[in-house]
Order: sequence, then C-alpha cells, then structure tokens
Amino acid sequence: MAAAESKEVQGGLEWRVKVPEGSTAKMESEAAAFERAAAWLVGCMVMVRMKVVGTATRVWRIGADDPRKVMHGLKVGLALTLVSLFYYTRPLYDGVGRAAMWAIMTVVVVFEYTVGGCLYKGFNRATATLSAGALAIGVHWIAAKSGHKVEPVILGASVFLLASTATFSRFIPTVKARFDYGVTIFILTYSLVAVSGYRVEQLLTLAQQRLSTIAIGICICLLVCVLICPVWAGQELHLLIVRNMEKLADSLEGSVEDYFTEDRIADPKSTSPSQKSQGYKCVLNSKASEDSQANLARWEPAHGRFGFRHPWSQYQKVGAAMRYCAYCIEALSGCINSEIQAPESIKKHLSDVCMRLSSQCSMVLKDMSSSIKAMRRSQGIDLLVADMNEAVQDLQSALKALPSQLIQGTASPQREAASDEKHSISVTATLPLMEALPLITVASLLIEISSRIEGAVNAVETLARLAKFDDPTDDEKSEKMNNISNSEKVLQEV
Repeated sequence: MAAAESKEVQGGLEWRVKVPEGSTAKMESEAAAFERAAAWLVGCMVMVRMKVVGTATRVWRIGADDPRKVMHGLKVGLALTLVSLFYYTRPLYDGVGRAAMWAIMTVVVVFEYTVGGCLYKGFNRATATLSAGALAIGVHWIAAKSGHKVEPVILGASVFLLASTATFSRFIPTVKARFDYGVTIFILTYSLVAVSGYRVEQLLTLAQQRLSTIAIGICICLLVCVLICPVWAGQELHLLIVRNMEKLADSLEGSVEDYFTEDRIADPKSTSPSQKSQGYKCVLNSKASEDSQANLARWEPAHGRFGFRHPWSQYQKVGAAMRYCAYCIEALSGCINSEIQAPESIKKHLSDVCMRLSSQCSMVLKDMSSSIKAMRRSQGIDLLVADMNEAVQDLQSALKALPSQLIQGTASPQREAASDEKHSISVTATLPLMEALPLITVASLLIEISSRIEGAVNAVETLARLAKFDDPTDDEKSEKMNNISNSEKVLQEV
C-alpha cells in the first residue's frame, strides 16, 4: 500500500496483469506490428503490379497478333464521333430533333467487326424499322377511326398477334440464320410505336425523325466499315478453311510420328502428345465460326477474288468433310495415347507402311490447302490420291501378312516337333495377336482416314469448279510434278 501511494505521488500509473503459474505472456511491440503491416502492404502492391503487368501483356499480345482488332476499336470511336455531331451541332440538331440519340444507338448496335456483319445488321435494322413503323402507323390510324374505347383494344391485340407471330418465326431455320436480328428489331419498333402512339399526338413526325436518324447511323457505320481497313467475312472464312486443313495434315502426320517414335516405344507413359498432333481439335471446334462467317459472307458485295454469288455454302461442305476426317483422327489419337500399347517387336512390322500412308495423306491435305489458298486448281492431286491409295493397299497387304509373321516369330522348334503341332501353333499365336490388336486398330483407322480424305478431295474439287479457280500454267504444272516426284523419292528412301 505504501509502494502504491509512493507511485501515485510520483505521478506514475501501474498496470498489473495476473498470469497463471507456469504460463508466459508475449507482448507484441508497436514496431513488430508496424513491420507486419508494412510487409502486408508491400505484398499487396506487388500482387497488384503483377496483375496489371499480366493484363497489359495479354492486351498487348492480342493487339500485336491481330492489329485489325485495334483498328476496329478506332473505327467504332470514329463512327460515334461523326454521328455525335448531329447532337452537338445546332443546325443538325434542329433538323432531327431529340431523335438524334437514335443515331448514336444505331451505331452502337449495328457496327460489327466484319463488313458482312455490319451489312447484315444494317439491312435488318433498316428493313425491320421501316416495315414495323409503317405497319404501326397503319394500325394506329385504323384504331383511331374505330373510337376512343375500341382503340386500346385494337392496339393491344395487334401487339399480341404480331409479337407472337414474329417470335415464332425465329424458330424457322432460314429466318433464324439470316433475319433473327431483324425480327427482334421489328418486335421492338412496332411495340414502341404502337404503345407510344396512343399518347403522342404527332406520331407521323416522331416516326419520320426516328427513321431518318436510324438511316443516318446505318450509313455512317457502312461508310466507316467499308472504306477504312475493311475486314471481309468471306476472306476470313477462306483463310479459316486453309488453316484448318493445314492443321489437320500436321495433326495426322504428327500423331503417327509420335506413335512410332523410339521414346514412346521405350516408355509409353514418358511422353505426352505433341502440340502438332493436337491440331485436329481446332477443326472440330470451328463449325460455329464457319457457319457464322458463311452466313455473313452472303451479305457482302464482290471484293477481291470473291465475285458475286460466290459459293460460300460449299466452304461449309469442305469444313464438314474435314471434321469428318478430324473425328477419325481423334479416335486415332485416343488409341495412340492409350495405356495399352503393342510391343516394340510387333510395331516394327507396320511402322514403315503406316508412316508412309500418313505422309501421303498429309501431302494430299496440304496440296488441297495450297490450292484453296491460291484459288488455283491443283494438277497433281490425282497423282497424290493414287499414291495414297497405293499406300493403303500396301498397308492392307501388311495387315494380312501380320498373323503369319507373328506365328513364325513365336513358335519354337521344340513345339513344331510335337505331335499336336497345329494346336501348339494356334495357342502360341493367340497371345501375340491379342498384343497386336492396338496396332491393328491404328492401321485400320489410318485406312479409314484415307477414305475420308477422298471425300474432302471431292468437296474441294466441287469448290474449285463452282468458284472458277484458275488453271495452273505449264511452268507451275512441271514444278508441281517435280515436287511430287521428289517427295516420292524421299518416301521410298525412308
């Protein structure tokens, strides 16, 4: 008590903490807390910096890989700037009134990456707006003449019938593929005009202003999209088919090479599929892009080598034939990457003929890719197909000779001297034949792939005839034949 009083006299305060016996209390100093907070803050700043740098790198890579995407953003900004002048400039604003905002909305919803997409949306929006506006004004006039009590009934019934019919028409495949956006705009425009016309006196003036501003927005979109670095949907489809065919050829050849490499034979689980052999996945996933670009290409005018009424639908058939091959290559990849593999001794019996067939199939696909890319007929395709069929026959002959080779390789002299010679040979051949089944499956899939490639050849020949591909010159013919002969010599040496 005296000690406490003496401390109070000295102006000091004492805090007492009672701690159970055998325990310790750790007091954290303010410096340690500050260091921990500073470390957390530095960690957050480093993480934010990494996120920002990573996002900037990805954005830069997207722009560097395809500068047209950057140009598309600039084109949209230019179109919006031009159409905004009708709102900022007083004389133009007095001419269109407050409906100038519809021109800005039109640019936002109509401007697309490709010329075909812009034409598709512009035509659909203009046609749907004009037809829906005219129909709504006609129905409004009839409803107004019917009396004040009957007018809302007629307007409501018309909205119900037209909206229901138009919505149902979107399930029709042709309408959905070409006029789906127009049907949506038709429903929107008719509903707005029909409903707003009931309370608006000057309905005709309002409809005229909106139609004029929408037409202004569509014209600005088309001018900017077509005149400044245009991106044609037809050209994109053409290049997509070429790239997919090249990837299909590389995937087929890479898969067979992976299967018969020494590393995979030594340890099937040690190596993973190469990136080259996975190109068939791009072909399988490109159907939506092909259909979309083919539908948009039909709206585009003649440009470059693509004339009026270019057979865009035939590109879809070529893509379907390639996917038909890609499905079989996917099954081939599944067999190659399976855990159950044929032994090395059995693989050697078919390695040469399988690799030769895959090389011939790859050469056919690459030749078709070059033909489509240059839009020039291939004079060497028939010879390449004949070589591919010859390789198929060699593989079939090797498959027929495979059981006898296995029997000869597994039957021992002691078993041949036994009394039940035939039974012994059949028993010893059973196990090798079971082990050879994965290899036989791979060979059978290669034969099926070659058959499907012939279907792709027919599709490409039809495309060349409909699109009127150029005939090669005499120099190109001789050069092509020399390249084919050199390739054959290389394959024979291999």
